[in-house]
Amino acid sequence: MTELDTRPIADGLRFPEGPIALDGTVVLVELPRGTLSRVDIATGAVSVVAECGGAPNGAAMGPPGKGGGRSVYVCNNGGFFEWHDASGLTLPGARPATHTGGSIQRVDLDTGTVETLYDSCDGVPLVAPNDLVFDGAGGFWFTDHGVSADLHPERPGLLYAAADGSSIRPMVVGLEGSNGVGLSPSGDRVYVAETHHGRVWEWTVVAPGELAASDGERNGARLLFDAPEGHLFDSLAVDGEGWVCVATLGQGGVTAIAPDGSSSEHFALDDPLITNICFAGRTPDGEDDPEWRTAYVTCSGTGRLVAARWPRPGLALAH
Repeated sequence: MTELDTRPIADGLRFPEGPIALDGTVVLVELPRGTLSRVDIATGAVSVVAECGGAPNGAAMGPPGKGGGRSVYVCNNGGFFEWHDASGLTLPGARPATHTGGSIQRVDLDTGTVETLYDSCDGVPLVAPNDLVFDGAGGFWFTDHGVSADLHPERPGLLYAAADGSSIRPMVVGLEGSNGVGLSPSGDRVYVAETHHGRVWEWTVVAPGELAASDGERNGARLLFDAPEGHLFDSLAVDGEGWVCVATLGQGGVTAIAPDGSSSEHFALDDPLITNICFAGRTPDGEDDPEWRTAYVTCSGTGRLVAARWPRPGLALAH
C-alpha cells in the first residue's frame, strides 16, 4: 500500500463523482444535490452547470448535441440511494421506495440544457445507470448498477448506445452491481468493476459495440482481478500504460491493476469512499502536462476533490 500525495482543490461538495478535467475547471456530478457542477481549480469555487434531477452518477464528454455546443453525457441513477450524514461523512443507503428507474442524459455545458436520451432498453426500463465511457466511433458503453441477483437479474448490467439517442443495445447479463467501466488504450478491451464483489471483468471488443463470441451469461468475460476482502469497487479510469485504476471503497484509495491482471497497487487516500479518478493534460497550476500524469480524484464521503501526481502517464479519453 502506498500513500498518494494529494493537493486539495475543493471541499463542501455533496458526494461528488464523475470528474471531467477541462481547461481551468473540473466538471463533476453531486449525487444528493442532483446537479452537474463546475469546480474552478484555482479557487475551489463551485457553481451549478445543470439541474439534472434524480441522482447524476457518472459523466463523460461526448459529441455535440442538437445545438452544436459542448456536451456532457450523464448516467442518472434516478435517486437509487437514500443519503445519510454520519461522523462527518455522507453515506449512501438503501434504495428508497420512490425510486422508479434511471436514464442517460445529455447536458449542454454552455447553456445547462438537459435532455433525456434513454430511459429504457428494448422497452424495459433502465434501473440505475452508473458510469459510461465513449469509444473512438462515437458510441458509449455504460453500466447499470441496479441490476443484481436480487434485483432484475435478467436485465443487462453492461450496455452500448449511440450518442444521438438512436440506438441502445444490451451487451452483458449476469453482472452483480456493475459500476465503473473503461476501455483499454487501443479500445480492444472493455472493463467493468462490480462493487460489492470487488471484481473487475474484461471482454474483447472486436468492433464498436461488439464483443467477441458469447460464452455464457457474461459473454466470454475474463476475470481480470478479484480484490481482497473489504475492498469494494466504484468507478474507474485506464491510464496510458493500460493499468485499470479503480476507485476503492472501504479501504479508501485507488487500486491500480496491471493490464494482464498479474499485479496490483493500492494508493491509499484519507476518505473511505473514493469514487472516481480522471486524468488531465494540465496541472492545477495551469502548466501543460503532456504525459497526462495529473489525476483528479473524488473523495465522496468527505465531499472533496483532490489532485495527485499519477506514477504513470495518464490517458486522454475519446469523446
